[in-house]
Amino acid sequence: MKPIFSMNSFEGWNLSLPLIQGGMGVGVSLSGLAGAVAAEGGMGVISTAQIGFEEPDFVGNEEECNLRGIRKHIARAKELSAGRGMVAVNVMVALQQYREHVKEAVRAGADAVICGAGLPIDLPELVEAGKAKIAPIVSSRRAASLILKTWDKKYGRTADFIVAEGPEAGGHLGFSREQLEDIPKIRFAEELTAIMEEKKQYEEKYHKQIPVFAAGGIWDAADAKQIKELGADGIQAATRFVATKECDASLEYKNAYVTAEESDVKIIKSPVGMPGRALNNAFVQKTENTAQRVERCYHCIKNCKPAQIPYCITQALIRAVHGDIENGLVFCGSNVGKIERISTVKEVIEDLMYEKV
Repeated sequence: MKPIFSMNSFEGWNLSLPLIQGGMGVGVSLSGLAGAVAAEGGMGVISTAQIGFEEPDFVGNEEECNLRGIRKHIARAKELSAGRGMVAVNVMVALQQYREHVKEAVRAGADAVICGAGLPIDLPELVEAGKAKIAPIVSSRRAASLILKTWDKKYGRTADFIVAEGPEAGGHLGFSREQLEDIPKIRFAEELTAIMEEKKQYEEKYHKQIPVFAAGGIWDAADAKQIKELGADGIQAATRFVATKECDASLEYKNAYVTAEESDVKIIKSPVGMPGRALNNAFVQKTENTAQRVERCYHCIKNCKPAQIPYCITQALIRAVHGDIENGLVFCGSNVGKIERISTVKEVIEDLMYEKV
């Protein structure tokens, strides 16, 4: 097998593969999956979204349980990685505890902090230089420009890497619902090229390389090769890693991916305030036109008004990851219908990162 990407952009990084396993919450990418990816030389990512949901005192004590969960899962992922690869966290800017999660992850020894679901304008303020690598998730040159310009002017810092996420990704998406109705019109390959052009001035100013990882709808080595030809330094993949033995989700959740067809995927309206891509199950159909009464708040999302949202996203995601697939929210990428079996992290990485010669 021949590796698709070179590692020239990653001097000084503890990576042997330019691969990020995308963060998936609630409870889909925790220490089991992240540790396994890191052990193969990639960057395993723990999602901090309601990460403490399995703690016995979670209900009514969400904030402390989440911080406890961050510490526990970073430590376990590091142990599983056996010193190989990198263990990172994905922290949504939309979280009420966004700042606390970032700080706790850095204290716990995360190698990198990746932030999306909003613009992480203040991320350098939360991560002391050299403590962990910092990266935004962006879907446009405009977003990349705003973040990099602000970090430069306000903090005298720049990104250590960038995740450029296209419209075929799973979970919350950085596009409007109208844009997602005509994905070819987005022309994301051009946007990716523009993001790579935007970061050059900061590479020159800070005398460092800022690798760009492309994400969204990357299925196999052929897709990865196309990404490389566009000039990206590596890839981020998430959906492919769900149906693996090492993934932290329940077997029922993984089997939902295995049995899904392309026609089962739907763009939904999320209480987070962004469109998302998920399986069109009974829950999605039920909540599309009829709101579910929210009986208690789990303090997850900023600006959430329980009386005005269609459902509680914390409850919906926890139900799904525990195996109640029809009554929960199952985020997925556009290629979920291609998954035919439960495999291993090693098999997925080989399929994504190496040409068969």
